[in-house]
Amino acid sequence: MNAEHPQPALLVNPAQRIFKVARRNFVDPEIFKAEKEKIFDRSWLYLGHSSELPKPGDFVTRKVAGRGILFTRDSKGQLRALLNTCPHRGAQVCRERKGNAKSFQCFYHGWVFGADGKLRSQPGEASYPEGFKGRDTSNMQPVPRFETYRDFNFISFDGNIMPLVDYLAGAKEYLDVICDQTDAGMSIVAGSQEYSIRANWKLLTENSIDGYHAATTHATYFDILMSSTDNLATGMGGGGYGYDLGNGHAVLEYGAPWGRPVAQWIPGWGEAGKSEIERIYDNLVQRHGEARAERIARKNRNLFIFPNLVVNDIMALTVRTYFPMAPDYMVINAWALAPNDESAWARKYRLNNFLEFLGPGGFATPDDAEALEHCQRGFENSKEALWNDISKGMGKEKPHHDDELQMRAFWTQWNKQMFPAPASGIKSVAA
Repeated sequence: MNAEHPQPALLVNPAQRIFKVARRNFVDPEIFKAEKEKIFDRSWLYLGHSSELPKPGDFVTRKVAGRGILFTRDSKGQLRALLNTCPHRGAQVCRERKGNAKSFQCFYHGWVFGADGKLRSQPGEASYPEGFKGRDTSNMQPVPRFETYRDFNFISFDGNIMPLVDYLAGAKEYLDVICDQTDAGMSIVAGSQEYSIRANWKLLTENSIDGYHAATTHATYFDILMSSTDNLATGMGGGGYGYDLGNGHAVLEYGAPWGRPVAQWIPGWGEAGKSEIERIYDNLVQRHGEARAERIARKNRNLFIFPNLVVNDIMALTVRTYFPMAPDYMVINAWALAPNDESAWARKYRLNNFLEFLGPGGFATPDDAEALEHCQRGFENSKEALWNDISKGMGKEKPHHDDELQMRAFWTQWNKQMFPAPASGIKSVAA
């Protein structure tokens, strides 16, 4: 909120249970520009999973908040996150998306770097001063901060940001629940989903932790699900709660009738599938006790980690990031995550679920993309129709999963970073 834009970003009054979001936040180029600096440059951002680089020399290249990153495992097995830029004249060093290499050569002038980013050789070396290769400035530069939690690797461009374990706050518990599906570790399944949506990135944040839209937006999927008892787990209806996990993170945790490879059986999987699910569940009970095993196996989680990581632990397990390219355009990447000791049977149904519901050609994602793009079109009227309302469930002691507490958690953190006190973007409405 400033002299040029007197409209506040948020309109909040807890006593009246009012929480409104200015639609200008989804269309204003100046807000989009400020988000790059105040949100994406000052948060922990997901880079990749340790399992993507199982061997020394393995690498992937990724774009994270507009920066090219070389994610490698060096010769000693240490994970590295390097800015994919040659220290000589600025060319992109690694031009492949993934692979295995002992070294990386910049094609422009031939400088060669190890998987740790250190300069190994360069043509005309005799013309450089003694000790040139030993200078830090001669190496590929690491990102300012790089830390890992449960094999989820994050980077930050803010060297002074709090440690990752503190930043994750209450989200750590839910990452633990997800990772505790197995004691053999989790891995990204080869391949990824890549697509784009012509809508503001914050709309996908809201959508990812919005239990309210499911019954109407995804009615076709639920109609098919309910059309046969083969698709339904016995006694597992909907219902659950939403939680604010601190630092802008949030989660929905709820029951649902679909099958889960870990570990909720449906009749359509047959008796062989029932035996497999019982084996998986018994193993969970043995390792974690009945109560935690029940939670791991029979509860679903839509986990959001501020500002742009979603881990959906539902009928499949997916890791999703999304980055804004413009106020009305974002790119999305998603990967399937699975236990390392999973059987071929369970992996088959996991990937079927991943593609059937969560994929860009599945039942859910096209519905969501259509809804978000229609919202973006509706925001063309944002100068006259000013506000989105996300007050559902406000004031409840324990909001349900189809209330909007989770979105309020996101927007409160967004406002905190965009408008640090005392320049708050919140306007309180008089009672």
